[in-house]
Amino acid sequence: MMVRSHALAGALFVAALLIGGTAAAQEGPPTYVERYRPQYHFTPAINWMNDPNGLVYFDGEYHLFYQFNPFGDTWGHMSWGHAVSRDLVHWTHLPVAIPEENGVMAYSGSAVVDWKNTSGFGQRGKPPLVAIYTGDRKTNESQYIAYSTDRGRTWTRYAGNPVLDVGKADFRDPKVFWYEPQQRWIMVLALPPEHKVSLYGSRDLKQWTHLSNFGPAAAKISINQAPASELESGLGLTAKEAAAIVTYRTDKGAFKAIDDLKKVSDLDFKKIEAQKDRIAF
Repeated sequence: MMVRSHALAGALFVAALLIGGTAAAQEGPPTYVERYRPQYHFTPAINWMNDPNGLVYFDGEYHLFYQFNPFGDTWGHMSWGHAVSRDLVHWTHLPVAIPEENGVMAYSGSAVVDWKNTSGFGQRGKPPLVAIYTGDRKTNESQYIAYSTDRGRTWTRYAGNPVLDVGKADFRDPKVFWYEPQQRWIMVLALPPEHKVSLYGSRDLKQWTHLSNFGPAAAKISINQAPASELESGLGLTAKEAAAIVTYRTDKGAFKAIDDLKKVSDLDFKKIEAQKDRIAF
């Protein structure tokens, strides 16, 4: 299914994700034409999404993965949704790349093109795409990998998962990149309760060695949810009104702003409409 919107030029991948278009016709109730549907931000046709994951360019396509609940419009059953684009404006939705499996949710992470086939998942001249993500088992977070040898159309979990488990409940969001001077992969991970990041190295994406920690540093809070707080302070909206702008749900295929999951009955949309020119959807 091809996703279309207003054309918007842009060369930077991350910047384009903030303005990447999403408008298309769907079977059943129409989507991408709802009043509160963002027309330049990427959105799935239905259900919950949050963090973008695994932003990577390969074989003429930009890949966007994202946290996705295939089963409903609230957080849960976290999996990797997937879409591709050749211009960062028009997106084609693909099947869920990495679904929740056996009680292990697929949390945020990153993806790389293993050009040198260090993992052994690819073949000569056909490098694999490798996704590195956090597997969450309620009381444990560890790092998993999955790979694709068909341009990201299908994904296989590595049989030796998890590739990194230090027995922590909060140990997540791996960012992996190739460091050419040392001919190895580097992984940066968050240790949220400790306010640290932890660095690991690997030659093959499968076996990881601890390198160092950075921190504690930064604000002493567990989680930052800046969009709502910035709207609250910058636009003079209440916290509940701000939450209504940055949170959405689907209702039988329709897309609309929610009033803090129906906990707010007196949401003043006129106040929001008055500020709409200052909100960068």
